[in-house]
Amino acid sequence: MAATNTITNLAAQAAQAADIRDIRPLVDIPNPWIWLWIGLGVLLLAAAAVWIWRWLQKRKAETPAAPPIPAHLLARQRLQEAFVLLPQPKPFIIAVSNTLRAYLEDAFQMRAPEQTTEEFLVELQHSHLLSQGQKSSLGDFLQSCDLVKFARYEPRESELRELHAYAVELVAQTEPSPEPAEEIQESTVRPPAPGDASQPSINHRQS
Repeated sequence: MAATNTITNLAAQAAQAADIRDIRPLVDIPNPWIWLWIGLGVLLLAAAAVWIWRWLQKRKAETPAAPPIPAHLLARQRLQEAFVLLPQPKPFIIAVSNTLRAYLEDAFQMRAPEQTTEEFLVELQHSHLLSQGQKSSLGDFLQSCDLVKFARYEPRESELRELHAYAVELVAQTEPSPEPAEEIQESTVRPPAPGDASQPSINHRQS
């Protein structure tokens, strides 16, 4: 009987031991505040980006633009730069003729770069911005350039230099006249002492 009780107790203990389970791992409970802070951070970054963009645009608008280079000075600069192309007749002529056409457009509002030589010469005859002699020589210049650009004419270096010199001369003839400098009235000087022949006399000019 005692043996039976012992067996029963052991069986009960074994059953209890089998029923004991391991402790479950901790379960992470999401914090709702994290997503709120993430959303606020994204909004702040977006607001900062918009503010920086507007500040840059405002500063750009407030920065004074550099004054444009006068047409005649720009033409002179480009004509000087064209000299590096002198060994290559066609690129040289294209650079020179395009420079002169661009100058005429900027200085006289002619549509020179957009027109063929024939169209431009027709419009030129109705213009009062150039003298008749300048119109005639400009027509000869453009037609000579077309021979090199389209008719495969191979000019001598002396001819290229003549065409270049003409372009420079036309710019010089048609550039705006410099404004006369204002005459500065001379200040009053101490009159010479009696008998001082070395002191020069100064004649005041009426400005």
